[in-house]
Amino acid sequence: MARLLSLVIFGAVVSTFGIVDGKKKLKEQEIIQRALKDYDWRVRPRGVNDTWPDTGGPVVVKVNIYLRSISKIDDVNMEYSVQFTFREEWRDARLAYGRFSDEDTDIPPFVVLATSEHAGLSQQIWMPDSFFQNEKEARRHLIDKPNVLIRIHPNGDILYSVRLSLVLSCPMSLEYYPLDRQTCLIDLASYAYTTDDIKYEWKAVNPIQQKAGLRQSLPSFELQDVLTAYCTSKTNTGEYSCARVKLLLRREYSYYLIQLYIPCIMLVVVSWVSFWLDKDAVPARVSLGVTTLLTQTTQSSGINSKLPPVSYIKAVDSWIGTCLAFIFCALIEYALVNYYGRVEFLRKEKQKKLGTGLQAPINDCLCPPPPAPNFSNFGTNSPSPIRLDMQDYPKKSIWSRFKLGGYFFDKKIDVSKRIDYVSRFTFPTLFCTFLVYYYIKYVREAELVQQ
Repeated sequence: MARLLSLVIFGAVVSTFGIVDGKKKLKEQEIIQRALKDYDWRVRPRGVNDTWPDTGGPVVVKVNIYLRSISKIDDVNMEYSVQFTFREEWRDARLAYGRFSDEDTDIPPFVVLATSEHAGLSQQIWMPDSFFQNEKEARRHLIDKPNVLIRIHPNGDILYSVRLSLVLSCPMSLEYYPLDRQTCLIDLASYAYTTDDIKYEWKAVNPIQQKAGLRQSLPSFELQDVLTAYCTSKTNTGEYSCARVKLLLRREYSYYLIQLYIPCIMLVVVSWVSFWLDKDAVPARVSLGVTTLLTQTTQSSGINSKLPPVSYIKAVDSWIGTCLAFIFCALIEYALVNYYGRVEFLRKEKQKKLGTGLQAPINDCLCPPPPAPNFSNFGTNSPSPIRLDMQDYPKKSIWSRFKLGGYFFDKKIDVSKRIDYVSRFTFPTLFCTFLVYYYIKYVREAELVQQ
């Protein structure tokens, strides 16, 4: 019983003073109280460069970002939303608690400094005054508790981690839209401290981490790559260190292939159906041309409503404009066909009237009648009248060997029919030529220029 009582007393002493293996374990509360005694958080810590007199040079702040999500890439407002964990590491020798350790005292590998929901009440140690230069909106996550971590190590190294949601501006170049690639930035800099006081550096290992599946999580873009760089800038108040993240985004154009390119091609092809209809089918041909033109115009308005008004021509403008031009030209083509058809009809009616009035004088013509065919020599060596007629028939021109040229230059065919026949081949040929040009100009060139 006495032995059991001694063990209980020993356990109580160990739990009270933190004695393990004969050593006293220093508690976090005592470490924080002793480290923060006579600590002034308004003064930045000394740098680690001993060659700088007095200050030790700028405080080196190592930065690391863990990207969690990217969403709401807005082409009109040229902005995007991103959520990430932002981490900073620096050294403050004033908070080094390794000096509290000795042969009889053990210290933990790190201590965690609690934070409050109110940012002003959490300021207990000095921290870099970092801000994001291209930020429009930002907020910290406070559910269930503030998503903030401050960890202090024995040598004075401090890890600050916070989860942020930001809306950042992203100036876009839309010349190749919807075949474009965009580069969106995250610029981090110090607001008050110059490069003599703070210097940002990316962490050597994994400066940018990405959540699994982040690259394919965007609905209309694909995250191709994430790069790091520096953007140190000079202003009237001094030179400020800046760290930059480059998000390389490629637009997924499969949606536009289904919703834009294929429907436009179908509308243009449907407008060519009028070339195969009779020129007298006025309601069918006019309604077909007007309907396709209005449909293409509506589709153009729907696409442009999702884009900002810019001063340059986009790839989608060239596509829609050309498709509109082909449909409009198909409608104008029927106007020409109808015009020449009416002219030919009036000409034929006039010829009929003139032919009826001149019939009698023509019968009284003194011209000798054509010789009657002689079939008496049929089968002899003399040429037959039928063979003579075949030989005397005028030879066709070289254009008759080509059907298109023959129809175009054959004056025996009405002009209105010739226009329709030529259009059946000219419009598809020109449109296929445009497709090849568009592919070389925008698809291939976009891949080469924006790599």
